Amino acid sequence: MKKTLVLFALALTAAFGCNQGPKTRYLPSVSGKAGEVIVVIQKGDWEDALGECVRRILAADCPYLPVREPLYTLVNVAPSAFNNLFNVHRNIVVLNIGAKADTVGVEYLKDAWASPQCLVRISAPDTATACSLLRQSGAKIIDVLEQAERERVISGSLRYENKDLGAKVRKTFGGSVRVPNTYHLVTAKDNFIWLQSNGQGDAFQALVFYKYPAEQGVNELELDRILARRDEFMKAYVSGPVPGSYGKTAPAESFPPYIEYLKYKGRDFAQTRGMWELEGDFMGGPFVSEAFYSRDGKEVIVTEGCIYLPGKDKRLNLRQVESLLYSWEWSKNEE
Repeated sequence: MKKTLVLFALALTAAFGCNQGPKTRYLPSVSGKAGEVIVVIQKGDWEDALGECVRRILAADCPYLPVREPLYTLVNVAPSAFNNLFNVHRNIVVLNIGAKADTVGVEYLKDAWASPQCLVRISAPDTATACSLLRQSGAKIIDVLEQAERERVISGSLRYENKDLGAKVRKTFGGSVRVPNTYHLVTAKDNFIWLQSNGQGDAFQALVFYKYPAEQGVNELELDRILARRDEFMKAYVSGPVPGSYGKTAPAESFPPYIEYLKYKGRDFAQTRGMWELEGDFMGGPFVSEAFYSRDGKEVIVTEGCIYLPGKDKRLNLRQVESLLYSWEWSKNEE
């Protein structure tokens, strides 16, 4: 056991040491599925209290989905089996436990063995200390993994971007997200655009943009005002297959919406999560939106991602549209 830990620690130290200097080596592309995390830990620890600590954080329920899905799909790999097949995975969490642990703490590294890779290393002398570190740093670990997944989605959209749709959004709103080429235009008005990427059957992912005048002396980024405006636009421009049906936010009694105020790359916005549904029909699903003021403060701009995937897991698709919202950039002539 001690020999295994020593060899494993030396291997990690060598890899991290290479990562600290100038990048002169070729890095292969990452492997693994989106939303998947390899957890490098002894099997005995994985099946005991330490493994439960890991699962409680990384496999917690993904918020605002109609059915339970974990934040991440976890794959346990023992240190002795952690070889070149696994060290190129997209997301890796290494738990280096034992007296030979060179440091005590949590480290975050990028592109240690592959690119674009997210590596989290937790070093502790014993499992109790490791559990304590996980509890203290759990939120940051999730943030780091989420950011890595987000950047991969945005990077993919840059390679396969529908520039015409992006230009249309920029012309109307003064900025745009990166629109993948799987999306097409459904509705375009002076203050509203709906883009959609169709899946199998009736399934779809949508990117929605709308704007409205900001009322002076009022905080337009309060939850009630955001939802009221949202329902106005959904009723006016979103209809279902049943005649007379229209979009709306699901009742708070069933799915209470949640708002969070964030800042990303210098842009302040209110992020709202909730469920949408059709009045007069039986369609619905999760949505996430970002509401923020225009550059001159005279308008409120809302970017939204929503999905409809009946009978299927929704975590991956919701994460994809949410990631695209983070790619918003103002037009250059607006800067």
